[in-house]
Amino acid sequence: MRHQGTAASGAEGYRDTDAARASDRQSGDAAAHDVAGASAAFLDHRPAAVSGFAYVDGELNAEGVRLSAVADEFGTPCYVYSQAMLTDAYRAFDGVFAGIPHLVCYAMKANPTLAIVDLFARLGSGFDIVSGGELARVIAAGGDCGKVVFSGVGKSDAEMEDALAAGILCFNVESASELEHLAAVARRMGTRAPLSFRVNPDVDPLTHPYIATGLKDSKFGVALADAHALYRRAAQMPSIVVRGIDMHIGSQITELAPYREAASRMLALVDTLAIDAYAAMVRLLFEHRRERLLLEPGRWLVGDAGVLLTRVRVVKPGATRNFAVVDAAMNDLIRPSLYDAWHAVDPVHQRSDAARRYDVVGPICESGDFLALDRELAIAEGDLLAVRSAGAYAMAMSSNYNARPRASEVLIDGRAAHLIRRRETVAELHAHELRLPATSR
Repeated sequence: MRHQGTAASGAEGYRDTDAARASDRQSGDAAAHDVAGASAAFLDHRPAAVSGFAYVDGELNAEGVRLSAVADEFGTPCYVYSQAMLTDAYRAFDGVFAGIPHLVCYAMKANPTLAIVDLFARLGSGFDIVSGGELARVIAAGGDCGKVVFSGVGKSDAEMEDALAAGILCFNVESASELEHLAAVARRMGTRAPLSFRVNPDVDPLTHPYIATGLKDSKFGVALADAHALYRRAAQMPSIVVRGIDMHIGSQITELAPYREAASRMLALVDTLAIDAYAAMVRLLFEHRRERLLLEPGRWLVGDAGVLLTRVRVVKPGATRNFAVVDAAMNDLIRPSLYDAWHAVDPVHQRSDAARRYDVVGPICESGDFLALDRELAIAEGDLLAVRSAGAYAMAMSSNYNARPRASEVLIDGRAAHLIRRRETVAELHAHELRLPATSR
């Protein structure tokens, strides 16, 4: 979440009077309450989501297309996305903030496939990026660089140069060192770099430790105690323009309390900064203001809109466990192995046979190669399975481990199936590698 002011904000003088602090603090309390209210409204009043995957006559379909037909045409494993679900999720998220100046910036690390970035760009989305490669993808997909915010703890000078040349909306600065590098790059280019600081509020998001980003021992953001001095330093730099203040405490957070606590700490920081522009930012959560709230959803927009389609190769009964060995593996979906993530697994064709408990595992030579454990399934060799909620951090985190080509991606639009990424070939995996010279021993 980022509070963003006007292009010139942050470079103005500080207000140090007690009256100014008291006024801002009252606004901050109201804004924190408004944040919680907006979140509750989103959870309680969001229209029923479009379901892009449903059984028709005992077979799982993606919108109007049978998943078995997708497997026949494009093979398995294959990522399959519902365009209707992607569109509905974006419009629902954007719509719940109607009346509040805001911009949705899709966190494209969740799924940077060009067709999906293109779709969100057409819907009016901005983009939250974490690398120069992701900026290049925004440009290739026709996205508006003026709606791009650049996060990440290790931006290179070359990435900063490219982003400044592209005219991005804002850099999300995460250290004092990055501030100095960014100021130097902007100075060399004869321009001013827009920034917000990602401030670490030290709030426990009550999620998996690998996706918790707001604790004091996290590598992300600047310490809350250091933020005041950093903003003062940035305001004095002629090649920097302060645009706002940012926080991100993690993902897959299912309770409002961590967000409420983090927002309160951020607004308290704004109180102590006492800059005119930041006093206005406190009020940005109210309607009819020109400042904007930048929201950076990723998994929420794409996670449920995709499935990983895979075929059962071997059914292997065991003394204590039964295994369903499928043609997808941890290189196609690493989240269960990495995060202990739980993904529903559904048969594409429903059987009337008695179900048994299976560990759904891949063919990779690792004990950690599993997609789902202890699932009740009625299956046989050759059956198709759909691993749900594979729209986020599946293809984006896939690899070529065990020299496995990455899977194809298919976007379903009504009754049309569009190939949006073809399957890699084995030859392509080593196309950029070189053998030793003939004279080498």
